[in-house]
Amino acid sequence: MSLPDNVAAAKAALSHLDIDENENAIKAKSRDFFWYSPVLKDRLDHVVADFVVSPKSEAEVIEVLRTCYAHDVPVTTRGAGTGNYGQAMPLAGGCVMHLRHMSAVKEIHPGRVIVEPGCLLKDLDAACQAHSTQEIRMFSSTWSTATIGGFIAGGSGGVGSVTWGALRDLGNIIRLRVVTMEEEPRLLEFRGEELARVSHAYGTNGIITEIEMPLAPAYDWIDMFVACEDFVDAAKFASDLAHEDGILIKLATVFEAPISHDYFQRVKPHVTPGTHLIGLMVASHAMEGFLTFLARRPGAQLIYRSDDNDWERGPGLVFEYGWNHTTLRALKVDPSITYLQVRYPSLEHVEKMRAEFSPEVLQHLEVMKDNGKIIFAGLSLVKFSTEERLDEIVRIHEESNAMIFNPHRYTLEEGGRQTVDDQQLRFKKEADPKGLLNPGKMIAWDDPNWSYETMYSYPKMRAAE
Repeated sequence: MSLPDNVAAAKAALSHLDIDENENAIKAKSRDFFWYSPVLKDRLDHVVADFVVSPKSEAEVIEVLRTCYAHDVPVTTRGAGTGNYGQAMPLAGGCVMHLRHMSAVKEIHPGRVIVEPGCLLKDLDAACQAHSTQEIRMFSSTWSTATIGGFIAGGSGGVGSVTWGALRDLGNIIRLRVVTMEEEPRLLEFRGEELARVSHAYGTNGIITEIEMPLAPAYDWIDMFVACEDFVDAAKFASDLAHEDGILIKLATVFEAPISHDYFQRVKPHVTPGTHLIGLMVASHAMEGFLTFLARRPGAQLIYRSDDNDWERGPGLVFEYGWNHTTLRALKVDPSITYLQVRYPSLEHVEKMRAEFSPEVLQHLEVMKDNGKIIFAGLSLVKFSTEERLDEIVRIHEESNAMIFNPHRYTLEEGGRQTVDDQQLRFKKEADPKGLLNPGKMIAWDDPNWSYETMYSYPKMRAAE
């Protein structure tokens, strides 16, 4: 593959660093889990970087950004590439900067940890546990493969959000160290209000090189599945449990029938097609309180607990059935499945959408905290037929006051509230004056007058060969 002159010059100038030469490796490191969406798969499947560099230190990150700036080469940063929205896809080609080598857990203190962005969530948890019996407050369901930097740059919450809320809520990130992409890159430290400049910004306006996160005491978590014959009973069970202040939980997930029977292969022998399932993580010291709560719910049956069960083949970690793993498990059984991300005002709104769409759309609810209140976040499974029908389903949700965070869009604005984040845009103008960081992901930079009536199509996207 011949490279444009400017790209070839930048690659040559960085040749003393860890650079991938293998075309298959470059392609693999140019992709994330965008294929969860048939809409994104159709538009992004051909996208590939010109080269991949893996810096080993902050100084090397600065060198990559300085060099690529001088040669007008786009830079898209990635961690493990477990995101689902094309966040790490290099739409304009150029350089992918892979932060896998920057994985050190630098300092652990009571209640906080300082870590490099390429550290896997599971390794961070293990280090904190071994050091002082602490754990990170929340993590994505891709805990075993995702990085902490990718989680902050592209995630929004996950396992633990039932207690701690969303990732960008006050107190859930302490400090970020960021490198700009200018003629001479700067090192900046963000706290407080400034964190919103780069958290969940897809690396469009700065590269995170160091992270300080809060920790919580580590507990022995009991994984459980509870079965219900009625969906509303299951949803109320999960919500009411989250309201029990004395019962410490880390996960409360509701799966409408027949999700658990049709898509959870190790669970299938223990449920029926009509089983509505609840996935839970409860602290071991709270089990007496939980069992008392359960006994008050005659319609709920405990069918699995990780510390005491007779299953011939265990299901594995229960959180790996929830959040984005639900869609992944369904896709392995039925490739036509895709999903939506919904914020419901109430259970009544959930029921309204269920009456409208089931079984074309099956409810998968994550209970989480929002401004101190317990709410339902939906990661609904959708039987995909056409893009037009998918857009119609989204529209009907929005008209019913159920907020959609559209996972079939690759830009910050369309995947969020369809509004411009002025703070992130202002910082991009300051930190990335040439617009070379992860181009095509921030519409407000490319086209401030975009109306959102149709899907944004980045005009400089690399053409399919």
